[in-house]
Amino acid sequence: MSKKAKKAGWSKFDAMSDQEKLEAALSDPDAQPLSAGDMRRMRRTPQAKIIRRALNMTQEEFAAKFQIAIGTLRDWEQARYEPDGAAKAYLKVIARNPSAVIRALDGS
Repeated sequence: MSKKAKKAGWSKFDAMSDQEKLEAALSDPDAQPLSAGDMRRMRRTPQAKIIRRALNMTQEEFAAKFQIAIGTLRDWEQARYEPDGAAKAYLKVIARNPSAVIRALDGS
């Protein structure tokens, strides 16, 4: 697809001011911003990919170090499956104190 053909669908959007874009977005009943109440009800789930990247590890390294099946880790990272309660707790502990988890698993 040419650059021009790609751009053609966005010409109307590109011509809008920032205010017009905001008004158009807010007028969509299916895409309303979350309210303060919505935010309070939502739970923060530790995200394996963010934790792994913060530790500067590959999927293989993270899975091996923390004894998580590589397929399970990939499923979590690609949102095919959500970690269960125990796995969420484990990820939270890894995020807060990875060295303690590594020591405990290594038997040190």
